[in-house]
Amino acid sequence: MKQDRWMSLLGLANRARKIISGEELVIKEVRSGRAKLVILSKDASSNTYKKVTDKCKSYNVPVRLVEDRYELGHSIGKDARVVVALSDAGFADKLSEMLD
Repeated sequence: MKQDRWMSLLGLANRARKIISGEELVIKEVRSGRAKLVILSKDASSNTYKKVTDKCKSYNVPVRLVEDRYELGHSIGKDARVVVALSDAGFADKLSEMLD
């Protein structure tokens, strides 16, 4: 039940165009200061995991982990996504709370 709630909220954020997905775009978003929260799948490659978490740490962007790339992709209507960033503070706060 809890899982469905964060997934539908992420879907809503996606429809509101408050989501950026894909490693390079997410890192660019973090650097620019627009990313409020980054969601990373636990099955990301170690290289991607390190790159994203290090960048988020240096720019003070919170990172939350979800089970797998298919769950993350499915919640925004795509096949598989390893990392997404939220650019809206409201969505970011609520999702951060749900994924804690």
